[in-house]
Amino acid sequence: MPSAPKKLRKQYVNSEHPVVVLRFEDGHEIIVKKGGGKTFDAYAGETIKVLAVYDKTSGERELVESRKADEFPDA
Repeated sequence: MPSAPKKLRKQYVNSEHPVVVLRFEDGHEIIVKKGGGKTFDAYAGETIKVLAVYDKTSGERELVESRKADEFPDA
């Protein structure tokens, strides 16, 4: 039986976009406002999408980047 993936404690700081949404593979999301930061738990190898929100009323999101949890700075 394979072992469970390693859980990582990472962080993200939003300095460019009005609002950023971090979307995880399991579907949950973390919202980070401009000038703010958040720490989060993720599994090694998990892909996290970074989505920018420019107009909250439209519901549209722009994909900024998609990267592995390992690539975020440690918290």
